[in-house]
Amino acid sequence: MAAVTTNIEWLNRAYSAKGLSDLRTLYDEWASSYNTDLSRSDQDYVAPTLAAATVARYLESTPLNSVKILDAGCGTGLVGASLAKLGATDIDGVDLSPGMLDVARKTKAYKDLDPVDLSKPLTKDNDAYDVVTCIGTLTHAHVGPGVLSEFVRVTKKDGWIVATVLDDIWESVGYREVIEKLVEDKKVELVSADSGDYRRGAGVSARMVVLKVIA
Repeated sequence: MAAVTTNIEWLNRAYSAKGLSDLRTLYDEWASSYNTDLSRSDQDYVAPTLAAATVARYLESTPLNSVKILDAGCGTGLVGASLAKLGATDIDGVDLSPGMLDVARKTKAYKDLDPVDLSKPLTKDNDAYDVVTCIGTLTHAHVGPGVLSEFVRVTKKDGWIVATVLDDIWESVGYREVIEKLVEDKKVELVSADSGDYRRGAGVSARMVVLKVIA
């Protein structure tokens, strides 16, 4: 029971963070046990595996080892590791927490890992990536929907953005509105925003947003 209480405490702190410094400190402290905490049956954090499978599905006949991927908010590297298992070999990761990046580095899935504040413009070139993933970061008290425009900017035409957005903030925080504007401006095609498992053991669901960049 104590372990469950501890894990809920981490999540509660993450969802009520009071700014970047608070978030960075939290994730630096949590990094060493993050994977273990979220893999327990009462959490069952399946989003990274599902996201990697989603990328592979929409790329269809394009081999994953031929595409360049940015894993934004990569954390401990769960998404990158899942993508690497499916054949991806050219993955960059960015995250706010140096402690999380230290854990991600041990996966050997990433070519480059950098500490980055996603609330600011990315220091990446236009059209730099075939795919951008952002799993577990578009959540309470983290990065707002404005970052989606940056993801579009760094993604090549006909490239893909795959991101999770928690169901309970999909409309209230403005993610749906921002995506609809990107569609209206003919920058992306909204391929899917279906709700599904996120932290399955805890009964938490999220939208798996799939955008195809068209401009």
